[in-house]
Amino acid sequence: MNVFSRPSPEARGLGMTGQRARDRLIARLKEEGIADRRVLEVLARLPRHLFIEEALASRAYEDTALPIGQGQTISQPWVVARMTEALIEEKIPDKVLEIGTGSGYQAAVLAALCGNVYTVERIEELLRDARRRFRKLGIGNIRSKHDDGRIGWPEFAPYDAIMLTAAGESVDAALFAQLASDGVLVAPVGPAGAQRLLRYRRDGEQWKAQMLGHVSFVPLLGGVA
Repeated sequence: MNVFSRPSPEARGLGMTGQRARDRLIARLKEEGIADRRVLEVLARLPRHLFIEEALASRAYEDTALPIGQGQTISQPWVVARMTEALIEEKIPDKVLEIGTGSGYQAAVLAALCGNVYTVERIEELLRDARRRFRKLGIGNIRSKHDDGRIGWPEFAPYDAIMLTAAGESVDAALFAQLASDGVLVAPVGPAGAQRLLRYRRDGEQWKAQMLGHVSFVPLLGGVA
């Protein structure tokens, strides 16, 4: 996995994209309840400004979602941190499936912590840009696919963990079928304005959900674009 130990000058950034800006973000995340040291260290190192348009780079280390084109957003850092720590709380998963690559930022965070990340994106242009960023940062443990994320990526199942970065009314049964029996699934669920962040674990023959908070995500759409 890549831990961003030797970032290039571009990755390190200057001014509003430099380490001081990142440190201020990390301090705020701690104040907002993010406690997992491993997650905080990755967010402190990972150059979020490389995952958004250059015109928005000065806002990269604000704790806010930002547009990335195609009607999509890069998630608020607090949400990325909360979802990630919920995914790895009990153990570090070796194999993770992400539904909704977007900018690639969440996948890069997971790749710094987990063994292998498989990510699916329905919008080809976004996936192309994300792949370029992975190559630029030297991240070698991410595999990506242009496809309808609602059907997952059965070829490499079962997964130790699955994360959805877009919200549906429910989680498709096809995704639970690709989750290991002791796995964990983290997803925003519900309609716009009433979405909840849920963590699912197996309880006997059923998957039981734990409420982690209220969130706001773009909708999980089918098909490809």
